Amino acid sequence: MRLNFLKTKTQSLVKKNKALRANLPYTNAQTVGIIFTVEDKQKHFAVKDFIRKLEVDTKHIQVLEFLPAKTENYEFKFDFFSDKDLSFWGNITSPNALQFAETSFDFLFYIDLTANPLILHLLARSKAKCRIGKNFEGAQDFLELAIDSVDNTQALIDGMYKYATQLK
Repeated sequence: MRLNFLKTKTQSLVKKNKALRANLPYTNAQTVGIIFTVEDKQKHFAVKDFIRKLEVDTKHIQVLEFLPAKTENYEFKFDFFSDKDLSFWGNITSPNALQFAETSFDFLFYIDLTANPLILHLLARSKAKCRIGKNFEGAQDFLELAIDSVDNTQALIDGMYKYATQLK
C-alpha cells in the first residue's frame, strides 16, 4: 500500500519538478551526488573506489544509500535511509534523503542495476542538473544520461564515468 502511494507521488513529482537540467562539461562540475541501494561488500567497495576517482578529479561528493531491511550497512560510512523512512501515505520522512534530493548537484550518479522505487522518488524530486544511471523502462523521466548494456555494478560505474567525463 505504501509503495502504491509512493509511486503515485513519484509520477506527480516527475510532472511538477521544474529543476534546470543541463549536461555541463565534466571539468566544470564541482558537486557530485551518489545514490545507491546497499547490496553487498563488492558493491560497497566499488562505490568507494568511484568516490576516490571523483575526489582525484577534485569533485565535492555527497553520498546517500538506501539500506534494505536485513542488510548490513558496511562501515556506516555514508548517510542512509531505509523502508522505515517511508510513511503509510508514501512520504519519505528521512531528513538525510530529503536534504539530498534538494541539493543542486552538477551530476547525480544513481548506481543500481534495477530500479528502486524509493530512490526513483528522490530522483524525481531531485534538483540535480544531470542525473546519470542505468537505462531501464521509463528512465527518461528520471535520468538525463542513461547507460545501456551493463550487467554488473563495476561496468555501470565505468560507463557512467566514461560518458560523464566526455561531456564538453
